[in-house]
Amino acid sequence: MGIVNLTPDSFSGDGLVGDIDRAIAHARAQYEAGADILDIGAESSRPGAIPTPEDEELRRLLPVLAEIAAWGVPVSVDSYKPAVMRAALAAGAAMINDITGMVHPEALAAVAGSNCAVCVMHMQGVPGTMQQAPEYENVIDEVREFLISATDRCRRVGVADERIVLDPGFGFGKTLEHNLALFHSLPECAFDDLPMLIGVSRKSMLGAITGRPVDGRLAASIAGALVAAQKGAKILRVHDVAETKDALTVWAAIEQGKIK
Repeated sequence: MGIVNLTPDSFSGDGLVGDIDRAIAHARAQYEAGADILDIGAESSRPGAIPTPEDEELRRLLPVLAEIAAWGVPVSVDSYKPAVMRAALAAGAAMINDITGMVHPEALAAVAGSNCAVCVMHMQGVPGTMQQAPEYENVIDEVREFLISATDRCRRVGVADERIVLDPGFGFGKTLEHNLALFHSLPECAFDDLPMLIGVSRKSMLGAITGRPVDGRLAASIAGALVAAQKGAKILRVHDVAETKDALTVWAAIEQGKIK
C-alpha cells in the first residue's frame, strides 16, 4: 500500500496539499513502483494534528481521487468522516481506512451499502492529544478487544468478513514500549483469519530506536515491514514502495528457495 499524503503537515514531510499535479505524479510513481493499493489521506492524523474541516478535506481529496480511480489500481481513502466516506466511494474508492475503527453509526451506514473494503484501526484518544499520556493495563489484549468490537460493528450492518481489514494502529495513542510489545506479539492481535494491515513507515518509534530523523528512516522502515510480513501482515502501508518490494522479494526467494 503506497502512501499519498494530501496534507500540509504530514509528519514524514511528504504532504502534497494544494498541488494536484504533484500529488497525481506521486501517486503514479507509487503505482509504477509496484504498489498494489494506493492510500490517499487528506487530513493529517499525526500526533498533535488539528482536525480538518470536512469541506476542506473533500476539496483536497476529490480531484486526486477522480484521476487515480481511473487507473485500475484499488484506492483506499483514509478518513473517519461519514460524508467524506460517501463522497469517496461515489468517486471510486475501493477501501475506507478509518482510524477510529468505525465507531460512528453514520460511518457504518456509509460503507454498509457498498462493496468496499473497510480497514478498522485501533487508536487510544484522538490525534491532537493521543501521545500525551497513553496508558494500558495490557496493550495487546486491549487492542485485540477493540478490533474484535470494531469487526462486530461492521458485521452487524452486513459487512462481510472478506471486506474487513485490521490495523493495530502503531503510534496512535501508544508509547514506544507499547508499540514494541504490540509488534512482538502481533499474531495475538489477529483473529478469524482476517488480514492485518501494518503501517510503521518512517514513524517516530523507528526514530526512537535508531536515533535517526524522518528522512533517515528508510532502512528502519524496511526492517519494520519485513518483520510485520514475517508475523503475518498481509498489507504493508509504506512511503517507499520500490525499496520495500525489493526487500520482500529477496526474503520470499530465500524462504522458498526459488524465485517466483
